[in-house]
Amino acid sequence: MSSDFLTAEEHDLAQHFLVQGRVVLPVEDREGLDRLRSHIALAAAAHLGLPAPSEAGVFLDSVHNHVDPARLNDLRLAAIDAVNAAPWSRPLYFRLARSALYALVGSELAMQRRLNLSIQLPGDASSLLPLHSDVWSGDSPYEVVVWLPLVDCRATKSMFIASPEANIRWAPRLAEFRSTEELFQAARTDLSFLDISYGQVLVFNQTLMHGNRVNAEAETRWSMNCRFKGVFTPYADKRIGEFFEPITLRPASRVGLEYRLPGGNPP
Repeated sequence: MSSDFLTAEEHDLAQHFLVQGRVVLPVEDREGLDRLRSHIALAAAAHLGLPAPSEAGVFLDSVHNHVDPARLNDLRLAAIDAVNAAPWSRPLYFRLARSALYALVGSELAMQRRLNLSIQLPGDASSLLPLHSDVWSGDSPYEVVVWLPLVDCRATKSMFIASPEANIRWAPRLAEFRSTEELFQAARTDLSFLDISYGQVLVFNQTLMHGNRVNAEAETRWSMNCRFKGVFTPYADKRIGEFFEPITLRPASRVGLEYRLPGGNPP
């Protein structure tokens, strides 16, 4: 495909994504990110019966001092329900990576209808996401994931991912292993833990193998994720309307979708 129609910045971003399988960029709306994190911290504190935190990041990093693994999912649900109940949350989330999504996915986008939240306490083995590729369980290969840290994430407090080159070598060998844990151990040196700071956002290719491990760091991980795809690209098990919603449909596409021939049939 010719790159003559792309700006130099778009071309470089696309090449990085194709070679690395991911891009890490500064969020495009830092004030909005701070608002989102504060909203989550307030909801979490209220659920735990604690006063409003003066420093949202410090509170989230240390939330393991206030909740145990048995009560963690209730906390997670309370926090993410508060986010999804806010009508501004999804438009804000989109704005955090808008330019990257336009460059990597396209200008006519479908977005996941609900934002997701992950919380991983130090030493907690109950919140693991074993090595996997999302397309193995019914996601479209045309999707990308926008992964947003609400605290600084590094080493096992973060997620791991394979490069496209490593994925090509390991994914076809899945049947050789009795479990994804065996595959993880075999492919371990080809998996990279990502170092992503608060204020940055990750857009990654979810066909690549990825996951997390027990958080061996001293702080709790908080991260969000949401899927985006081209609205007219093929869908898999997760369909438009029930899972995805068009968010940036252009006027010409609206006209085309609504047009009927004189006999009343679509063209």
